Amino acid sequence: MARAFLFVLDSFGVGGAPDAAAYGDEGANTLGHIAEFCAAGAGDRAGLRSGPLSLPNMSELGLLHIARAACGQFPAGVPLPEKVYGIYGAASEISRGKDTPSGHWEIAGTPVSFDWGYFPTEGDAFPRGLIEALCREGDIPGILGNCHASGTDIIARFGEEHIRTGKPICYTSSDSVFQVAAHEVHFGLDRLLAFCRTARALLDSYNIGRVIARPFIGHSASTFQRTGNRRDFSVLPPEPTLLDRLVEHRRNVHAVGKIGDIFAHQGISRLIKANGNEALMDASLSAIDEAEDGDLLFTNFVDFDMIYGHRRDVPGYAAALEAFDARLAEVHKKLKPGDLVVLTADHGCDPTWRGTDHTRERVPIIAYGPGIRSRSIGVRRTFADIGESIARHLGIPAGAHGRSFL
Repeated sequence: MARAFLFVLDSFGVGGAPDAAAYGDEGANTLGHIAEFCAAGAGDRAGLRSGPLSLPNMSELGLLHIARAACGQFPAGVPLPEKVYGIYGAASEISRGKDTPSGHWEIAGTPVSFDWGYFPTEGDAFPRGLIEALCREGDIPGILGNCHASGTDIIARFGEEHIRTGKPICYTSSDSVFQVAAHEVHFGLDRLLAFCRTARALLDSYNIGRVIARPFIGHSASTFQRTGNRRDFSVLPPEPTLLDRLVEHRRNVHAVGKIGDIFAHQGISRLIKANGNEALMDASLSAIDEAEDGDLLFTNFVDFDMIYGHRRDVPGYAAALEAFDARLAEVHKKLKPGDLVVLTADHGCDPTWRGTDHTRERVPIIAYGPGIRSRSIGVRRTFADIGESIARHLGIPAGAHGRSFL
């Protein structure tokens, strides 16, 4: 039995990226700063959590030693384990940008060597010609927003006007992304998804990586709430990924959460939808029971990024990490001889950093399973080493990028 379970803790960076300064992120460290804030009491929230960051399972799997390798120091206030189990290391990103598709594609053995298109940070974000085409081909009376913004903030700002006028709220960020927020009832979920497909086609010539549908409900700025019906419309990866290679070799790829969207539904055998970290873990545990020899289970735990990182919520991020760490015990119980579990991230989103965008950081690599010898693999040159290690474990030929650490 050789199976692989790849869990991406979306945005859980460990600092130390050698090119962070080029992105304005020198010093950013998602894990390090969360631990520092918690140790100082700034991660406390009544009814949620208090005290230093507590991640006993991931610590025993090498997380703290990964942090030291990545940025030169152990996370503050987190006790060191007596012994480390499994393979542990960090990886630098060679793809351009610090976005979700680039990070995931590189994890899957396909780095991004081209420059994405981005929208201006000052003034109107979108060119007049694009807006005219969106209105004409999307059958809308106009758009609201047209700027860089946080999703929750812009919905509170324009949501009521959106309901009155029928104009979708369109905005962007420092990523290569075009986001559309619309009310599930007043605008309609199906209409929102259709409009995003139209936008996807129009934005190909701008080299924009993703169009994201951001549906919400509620009646006023104080009650608006985004729903779990988010949908990402991504461009295809520039070359076949680990997922494509596995399917070509008649292996099954079980994609949990937004993995299918990130890879434009290419190289996916089975799509498993779930919303929220707890539901994503539940779905992953069920899929482990159903996975067969040679299969890959690939899950993205989106809450770390979407709910806590972008909203700069240190206590929330810390509590989510602690909850995830506790549930790793359930994963351990389901493992069989020959299984490999890999924990990693796709970029950083330091909740103590300026702004609300992703941060350029190294990511952790934790790999373990029955019979796997504990050892450090140091700092890897590229995320692609993760994909190549899984390829080796599952017995398919190596790809063109990265090098297995197995």
